[in-house]
Amino acid sequence: MRRALPITLVLLTVVAIAPVARAEVTAEQLRDAIQDGIDYLRGRQRADGSWPEWRGKEGTITSLVALALLNAGVPPEDEQMQRALRYLRGLRLKETYGTSLQTMVFCEAEPGKDAPRIAGNVAWLEGVQVRSGPYKGAWSYAEPGSEGDNSNSQFALLALHEAEQAGVEVKDQTWRLARDYWERCQNDDGSWSYKLEGPGYGSMTCAGIASMIIASGKVHDQDAAVRGEQINCCRPRDAEDDPIERGLIWLGRHFQVDQNPGHPMWRLYYLYAVERVGRLSARRFFYGRAGQTYDWYREGAASLLRGRGALQDFWRGRAPAEDDPLIATSMALLFLSKGRRPILVAKLRHEPEGDWNRHRSDVDHLTRYVEGRWKQKLTWQTIDVRRAGVEDLLEAPVVYLCGSESPLPTDEAAQRALAAKFRDYLDRGGFLVAEAYCGGVGFDQGFRRLMNLAFPEPEYRLRLLDASHPIWHAEQKVRRPRRLEGIDFGCRTSVVYAPQDPPNAPRPSLSCLWDLHGTGRQANDYAVSVRAKIDDALALGVNILAYATNRELRFKDPARPEEIDRPEQVQFDRGRVVVAKLRHPGGCDAAPRALINLMQTAAKQLNIRAGAAPMLLSINSEALFDHHLLFMHGRHAFRLTPSERESLKTYLERGGMLFTDSICASSAFTDSFRREMALIFPNEKLDQIPRDDPLLTTRYGGFDLATVRRRDPQRGAEGDPLRAAVREVPPDLEGIRLGDRWAVIFSPYDVSCALEKHASLECRGYTPEDAARIGLNVILYSLQQ
Repeated sequence: MRRALPITLVLLTVVAIAPVARAEVTAEQLRDAIQDGIDYLRGRQRADGSWPEWRGKEGTITSLVALALLNAGVPPEDEQMQRALRYLRGLRLKETYGTSLQTMVFCEAEPGKDAPRIAGNVAWLEGVQVRSGPYKGAWSYAEPGSEGDNSNSQFALLALHEAEQAGVEVKDQTWRLARDYWERCQNDDGSWSYKLEGPGYGSMTCAGIASMIIASGKVHDQDAAVRGEQINCCRPRDAEDDPIERGLIWLGRHFQVDQNPGHPMWRLYYLYAVERVGRLSARRFFYGRAGQTYDWYREGAASLLRGRGALQDFWRGRAPAEDDPLIATSMALLFLSKGRRPILVAKLRHEPEGDWNRHRSDVDHLTRYVEGRWKQKLTWQTIDVRRAGVEDLLEAPVVYLCGSESPLPTDEAAQRALAAKFRDYLDRGGFLVAEAYCGGVGFDQGFRRLMNLAFPEPEYRLRLLDASHPIWHAEQKVRRPRRLEGIDFGCRTSVVYAPQDPPNAPRPSLSCLWDLHGTGRQANDYAVSVRAKIDDALALGVNILAYATNRELRFKDPARPEEIDRPEQVQFDRGRVVVAKLRHPGGCDAAPRALINLMQTAAKQLNIRAGAAPMLLSINSEALFDHHLLFMHGRHAFRLTPSERESLKTYLERGGMLFTDSICASSAFTDSFRREMALIFPNEKLDQIPRDDPLLTTRYGGFDLATVRRRDPQRGAEGDPLRAAVREVPPDLEGIRLGDRWAVIFSPYDVSCALEKHASLECRGYTPEDAARIGLNVILYSLQQ
């Protein structure tokens, strides 16, 4: 037999961890910039809780600054924020900008406490809305008159929208007048100006888009309707000229971040409005001419950080008002902080156009519901799956695919490309929820074919999710379960599918019921039986999202995602450290990307050429001895053959190493592995690796692993949400020493699922960060033995 350490391994005398190459704007740079802005604004607060006002507009700048600080993460109970709130509560403002901003502060900070003040401001704003003439439905600076303007009008609508979110009702007439006004003043090219007439430009077009989204969303005919106890889903919609879509087309064609398109001033005001459009329209991308794609948040964040100046902790614009650092810094903070809210779910646009969005408010209403339960500001997005790459899909932890007709393109090559895109997304920790609605026989057939193309392996097939699955009780108990199917892939169920149930006379879809859930307007008018169906749909929705994300959501990263390395690109050549994964009958590939992800991390952080062997390696194979380190994991009981035990023993005795973990702390796999090691090495045993062993220190260029973070699932009383406590503990690693080295390293707690970044509520093991550190230390140790 050949020796275990092949000439293809380059053994480095010293392997140091190299810094990751910095992107144009990193998450750390963004956090630092936001904190600088917070510190700057905090440092300029006056003793009475206010900030210096601009041109004597009492309460306006104080409200703007307080709103920026709240959205940037300063909690309402912070002492400085409490002083600002006390100051604002003492003001009775009679000016549109100030009243609107004050209202938004009260809604953001302590809406329950300030409900009477919010209601009073709503009444004032409704009272000063222009009620006659060409500007009917608009707002002016203060008292109602014959004219208004689009800047004051958008701030009034923002305040009224936040007031309704906080539970204060706004009259339908107010919304209808506002919607009609914004429709009337849109230019033929889709843009808006400051007044009824005039050339359009960026900031006012953003104001028009956002205002139309808000106003029309309050009064448009629902895509689902209720009459008594009867729910009508998938209502037909008349073809209509969509002013919102026309505005978005104009914005995409003129989009830029270094200036206000079509206007020489008010760039920061424009960027603050861009954030609003992106968030309210759920668009991550704006599309320009000739297929140009603009990621509004990444490009805007990069522009703001470039324009701040190396030694400045604030922003200053060139236009009137924006040359005041308090105003400029507040607007910059509002863009940076609100625009980076964690994405909960992405709704996928697909062919045929329009079929994917039969219930336009479904995901928005579900997101608002989850926000309330998790007490966290969240956002959602729409992504065109035809244009998006895998990197784009990975921005969202969950994607939602729904329709009545087949989502597959007609061309067979395009079908396979779409299936590969979904497989790559799921391979890398993504989660797919799909639903057939509106008589969706075509969708059902197309989706099942899509999954068969994405998962040609027979072990990955849609199966019924029974009552024991966490999806039925992860957050709330679902009292009237419906048919759900799923694909168990990696360390969890990664695909959840809701077919029509029953097929011939289906109950209302989840999409339909989420669409019916409102925020205080129509939600209280439903019959008890209808409300129960909506509540069950919401419970199932939040359960799926809790299961898929483990309630751990990341802020939007301003750095562009790196291109995905695919395993087929790994070459076994001279100078490359290649680790192979062992084939065995205990679930040997249950976490298929764990080793790939670990080796990609090693290549980046250890500054070595590293990769995973593309195929599972038989324990009896001669190729075993081409690798200095082998990887093994599983989740089921297994037994090796005598020849496999002999082959593995020979490999380890000749200098090879084996790194193994038990997926999600599987007791069946752990018991089997310990038994097999005892049979292979009857005179040795798996011993606990001491905390001070060089393997767990920086001795070989790795990390200090004296303590690591480990997840421990907790089951409370029946009906309580599933939780996972995260504890700091010493790493629990066992090993077998042959001579003066560890030849076998075994973790009875999960490493693989953490490396796959498959969040699982029921998986006991290390966090992704510490799982990677453990794996990197093992690699470094193996290279220097």
